[in-house]
Amino acid sequence: MTSEEERESLIAAVTTAHRERGVRGEIKSHRAFHDLDDAGRAEAFDETLRARKIEAATDARGLSTTARAVLARIRGG
Repeated sequence: MTSEEERESLIAAVTTAHRERGVRGEIKSHRAFHDLDDAGRAEAFDETLRARKIEAATDARGLSTTARAVLARIRGG
């Protein structure tokens, strides 16, 4: 069982747009995801949706960090 502080830290880590890639370029789930229970994963999902909406609302092009990362990957950047 994790403390509330550890749980919040795991949720914060999971909600970032950064994801590691495997040797073939496949996107991996965040390591912290596997340390959360089902309720923590659901909370992380909800928090991710809120964060991406805020990011998109404050971006001049209306893009979230995830959208910017995907576009950068498509453009080879």
